[in-house]
Amino acid sequence: MVQKNSHYLKIEWGKIVECCGLSSLMGEGSELEKNPSCTVSLAIRNANLKDIKALTDVLTLSFHPSGGWLSFLQPILRLGVSEDLRLRLRGAVPYYCCLVAVETTKTPSETKEKVIGTVEITLKSGFNCHYLYISNLAVLETHRRKGVAKKLLKECERIASQWGYNSLNLHVLENNYAAKKLYLSNGYQICENEILWTNWFWVRSEKLFLKKKI
Repeated sequence: MVQKNSHYLKIEWGKIVECCGLSSLMGEGSELEKNPSCTVSLAIRNANLKDIKALTDVLTLSFHPSGGWLSFLQPILRLGVSEDLRLRLRGAVPYYCCLVAVETTKTPSETKEKVIGTVEITLKSGFNCHYLYISNLAVLETHRRKGVAKKLLKECERIASQWGYNSLNLHVLENNYAAKKLYLSNGYQICENEILWTNWFWVRSEKLFLKKKI
């Protein structure tokens, strides 16, 4: 049995943020703007059961945003996401890892941590083969386009190499242009175009299967 990855990647960027004037890292009115003496760092680590609530927030806000006529389903969706996460994190699956991106803000008086992103990697079975599959890559909207997703993908590559695999696979909706741009710019290639029908209204959409050699 292969033990779950225990690597902890930490990227300090507080002083660089100050020097380069990139206070937008945390958005307008951030603690960094209010307190120039604070530092901000990003850590990529394995998720644990204590992260479930924060992970549920990230996934629900990313894939099931509130608003519209389905808002009343939000509590049910949150419960489903939370319980699915709990089952996966408690499982003894050897080739499975859930990563979290944690932003730490330090000031002279306190330290705050916030889960801002996540991704999961697991082993799947195909026709006469096994392959590593990435799913549930999500970053809070306030922290997107700042390199967080790219760092999560890079850590997946490190884990894949550690497990003895030389490629990663994932799906993305054809009309999810931001996600497609992210994956293609990070070396993923489109291998297959699949037709996807929604269950309720039989609306046709396209799903792309992407692969990256590492």
